[in-house]
Amino acid sequence: MHPVRNTLALALLLAIPTVALANDATPEGSDPALSTAAAGAVSASELDRIVVTATLTQRALDDVPNVVTAIDRDEMDRHLVRDLKDLFRYEPGITVSGGSGRFGGLGDIRIRGLGGNRVRIETDGIAVPDAFSIGSFSKANRNFVDLDTLKAVEVVRGPGSALYGSDALGGVVSFVTKDPSDYLADGKDAYFGLKFGYFGEDNGLFGGATAAFGGERWSGLVAVGHHQSQERENMGENRSTGASRTAPNPQEADGRSLLAKLVFATSEHQRFKLTVEGNEDDVDTDVLNAIGDTSTIPGTPASVRIASQTGDDRQTRARVAFSHEVDALDATFADSLQWQLYRQDSETTQRTREERATLRGGVAINPVLRERKFNFDQRLTGFDAVLHKDLAGGSVEHAITYGVELTRTQFRQKRDGRAANLLTGAVTNVISPDVFPVRDFPVSDTTQAAVFVQDEMSFAGGAFRLIPAVRVDYYKLEPKPDSIFAEDNPGVEVAKLSETSVSPKLGAVWHFNEDWSLFGGYQHGFRAPPYSDVNLGFTNLQFGYTAIPNPDLKPEKSNGVEFGLRFSNEAVYAEVSAYYNRYDDFIESSVQVSAPPQTPLIVFQSQNIEDAQIHGVEARGGVDLGAYSDTLAGWSIRGAASWSKGEDRTTNDPLPSIDPLRATIGIAYDADAWGIELAGRFAGRKDDLPAGNLFEVPGYGVADLLAHWNFAPGAVFDVGVFNLADRTYWDATDVPAGTLASSTVLDRYTSAGRNIGVSLSVSW
Repeated sequence: MHPVRNTLALALLLAIPTVALANDATPEGSDPALSTAAAGAVSASELDRIVVTATLTQRALDDVPNVVTAIDRDEMDRHLVRDLKDLFRYEPGITVSGGSGRFGGLGDIRIRGLGGNRVRIETDGIAVPDAFSIGSFSKANRNFVDLDTLKAVEVVRGPGSALYGSDALGGVVSFVTKDPSDYLADGKDAYFGLKFGYFGEDNGLFGGATAAFGGERWSGLVAVGHHQSQERENMGENRSTGASRTAPNPQEADGRSLLAKLVFATSEHQRFKLTVEGNEDDVDTDVLNAIGDTSTIPGTPASVRIASQTGDDRQTRARVAFSHEVDALDATFADSLQWQLYRQDSETTQRTREERATLRGGVAINPVLRERKFNFDQRLTGFDAVLHKDLAGGSVEHAITYGVELTRTQFRQKRDGRAANLLTGAVTNVISPDVFPVRDFPVSDTTQAAVFVQDEMSFAGGAFRLIPAVRVDYYKLEPKPDSIFAEDNPGVEVAKLSETSVSPKLGAVWHFNEDWSLFGGYQHGFRAPPYSDVNLGFTNLQFGYTAIPNPDLKPEKSNGVEFGLRFSNEAVYAEVSAYYNRYDDFIESSVQVSAPPQTPLIVFQSQNIEDAQIHGVEARGGVDLGAYSDTLAGWSIRGAASWSKGEDRTTNDPLPSIDPLRATIGIAYDADAWGIELAGRFAGRKDDLPAGNLFEVPGYGVADLLAHWNFAPGAVFDVGVFNLADRTYWDATDVPAGTLASSTVLDRYTSAGRNIGVSLSVSW
C-alpha cells in the first residue's frame, strides 16, 4: 500500500471511529468518580494541556495554531526516560540520531527531517550550545541536558523563527527545569526525594536526590544526579578487532549534574529567581574497530598498521541566570513581565591516543604514538524580556505579546597533536596533513539582537482566533584571528558579516463546533550564516588545497504552511495535520570552487547551493475506554503516526534525513495504585534513497511492556521491558547516510535486543 494512504488510514483509525463513539461519551449509569480516578495512561483531555512554547503565552494545545508535543515529568518517569532517544521514543516525526563507534552518542534532534543546528534547543529559554564536527577525531554534540532535572518538554514542529529567531528553521525544543513550587504545593514547606535506577541496554546505573524548602517569601531547590554506564548494546555478534567488528566498542561513561534555584517572592504576584545549573559527562572508548592494517579500509594507503586507539571525551556546561517575573503589573504598557539575564559556558574536549607503525613487506616498523586533542568552547551572555498586554475593544479581544532578546557568544575551537617515535623518542607536531596546533575557524564573536510582537486576536467569544506575529533579527559576526589561525592559513583574509532578517507568521484556530476545530497557518524561518562556514579555514601546501572565507553567504530560509483538524471531548482526542515546508539557500561546507590551472591550489569554500522541500502528514489520538462502560474503567488507547517526503531540489534526490513511515500505538490500564501499558513502535522500509545501491533499512515492529506501582505513600516503582520479542531491527536514524547494501558490517548499526529498565523513587 502507498505510504501516504497508510498514514491516512491510520489517522482515520485514530480519529474517525473513536469520534463516532464519542457521541455517547458519558453513558447513563457511569460513575464519574471512577472515570476520573482511572483516566488511563493517556488522558482524553490531552488537548487541554497547557503549553507556552507555541505562542509564549499559556494556551491549551487545542488553542494553538501549530502541532506541539508536550511531555510532562510523570510521562518521562512512566516511560523510563533517561536520554533524548528515550524521550521521543513514542513521538513519530521527532527522532534522535545515534549510532555505533566512539562518536555514537546522542544529540541530533530531528523534527520532520531537519536537525542539527537548524533546530533550536533551549533550556529555560536559553539556547543549548551548538554542535560542531570536523575530521575523524572531532565531534561536539548538543547532548548537554540531564533530563532528570526537567519537569516538562515542549516541541513546536515546523519553522519557529517568528518568536525564536535564527536556528529555529526546523522547529523548537524547549526544556523546562524544575522549580521549588513544583514540590511545595498545599502549604508544604519542605520536600526530599531520592531516585535510583538501572538500564540493561548499557548496564547503566543512575541516582539522584532532590530537596526543596519554602516559606512565606523564600523558597529553594537543589537537585543532584549521577549516572554511569557502558557501551550501548546492539545485535552485532562479531567481536573481533578491526574493521569487520559489528559489536559495539567497549566504553565506560559517567556523568553528574546539579540544579539549584533560589526564589524570593516580594508579593503574591512578583518573584526574583537565581538559577545555577551544571553538568558534565565523560566517556572512555577502546576503539577496537579501528585496529588493523589500513589496507582493509577503502581509500587509504596500504602502508600503516594501527595497534591501538582509545578516546577520552569530556563535555561540560554551566549556566547562571537571574530572572524577574511580575504577574500583575497593571501598567499601561503591560499586564505582566518576565526578564532574565544569563551566562552559559560549555566546553567539549576530546583526546585520541593511537599507536601505529609503518608496514614494510608486511612487517611493522617505526612504531609511533599519536596523541590528538580537540577543544570546542562556547560562551554565551544574554538578556531577554517578554511582556504581555490584554486589550478588549468591541467584538475583538487582543492578547499582545512582545519582547526583546540580546545575546553575545564567543566560539573557540582548536585541534592539537603530537607524534612520538617509540624507538628514537623523537617528537613532532606534524601529523599529516596538519601542522599542530590549528584552528579550523578563527576565534569568533557573534552578536544577535531581536525585537518581536505577536497579537492573539479573539473573535466571536473565542471561537475564532487569528494570530499574526513578526520578528526582526540582527546578526553580526566578528572574527578575531590569532597567530594559530594565521600560521595555518597564510595570506587568508577573514570576513566579517552582518545580516538583518524579518520573520513573519500568521496562524489561526477556528472552533467551529464544541468539540471540533481547524488550525493552521504560514510560518517563515531563517538561520544566520554560521561562524564556522563564513570563515572555515585550512591550507595544506603538501596536498595542494586551501579553504577560503565567504562573506557573501546568505541566510538559510524556509517558508511553510500547515493545516489540521482536531477533535476533543471527555473521552476522545484526535488531531490530523498536513504540512509543506520549502527551504532555500542551505549552506554546504567546503565546496570545491576552483582547481589548477585556474588557481595555484584546489580551493574550497562554503556556498549557498542547496534547496529542499519537505511535506508530510501527522496524526495522533487517544480514547478513554472507561467513558463508555464501567467494566472498561481504567483502560485507554493511544496512537500516533507520521509520514514525510523530502527532496533536494538541486539534485532531485530524496533527502537522506527523512524518516520512513513511523507509528506508535499503546493500550494501557491504570488503577489507583498501579498501571500497565503495552506499547508498539513501528516503522516502514526506508526505500526513498538517492541512487547508488544504498542500504534500504527494513521496516520493523517492536513491542514494549511498561508498568508502575505506587506501593506506599511517596514511593513509586517503574519497570519496562523493551523490545519484548528480542527482534533484530535497525532504526533508520542510526544508520550512517551512504551505507551500502553490500556492507559486511550492517549489524553494527542494529538496535539493542530485549532489555529491561527499572526505577525506584521515594519522597517525603
